[in-house]
Amino acid sequence: MSSTEHSELIDSDTGKMGMWLFLFTELFLFGGLFIVYAVMRSKYAEDFHHAALELNAFIGATNTVVLLVSSMTVAMSLTAIQQNRANKAIGLIFITLILAGVFMVNKYFEWGHKLDLHLYPGSDVMRTLPHGEIMFFGLYFMMTGLHALHVIIGGILLTVVIFKIKSGKVHQGHYLLQENGALYWHLVDLIWIFLFPLLYLIT
Repeated sequence: MSSTEHSELIDSDTGKMGMWLFLFTELFLFGGLFIVYAVMRSKYAEDFHHAALELNAFIGATNTVVLLVSSMTVAMSLTAIQQNRANKAIGLIFITLILAGVFMVNKYFEWGHKLDLHLYPGSDVMRTLPHGEIMFFGLYFMMTGLHALHVIIGGILLTVVIFKIKSGKVHQGHYLLQENGALYWHLVDLIWIFLFPLLYLIT
């Protein structure tokens, strides 16, 4: 092994380790929110039950399917680049981005409905609700909003990967950026898999 190849291998391992450490910090962040949610739910069980009925489980389920499919396409894109099929990899990432857009559009309409009903923190309607329901909607907007931010960041990262593949900087022999982008996208999917039943199903 040449010194250049050895250096690239070390950089690759370092990049992977750095990404995994970052993902763990993200899991700790959402894990803390999940714990807060669980504690508040046990304290205000009836209020959380009533508030959860305002959520649309169909939209939540649709978004779950959308993200699961997007995780599949981003994984397939990584396999494609490893097989030196750059165009296929780009196409699969593009499909992933379309699915991310579908998720965000669904979230836009869902949030828009809540805003129309004035069910958002600080509204006059919210001030009339029991404390537990206020806590539920506060956590709902915080967790789904933070998750939506991660979807946007993941979409930007995957867009960068597309341009890097087109420029030849990401290819069969060097695809660390794409691999890290795929890992990040899987994290986005994993977080939603926890959010969906907590917010939409456990009523």
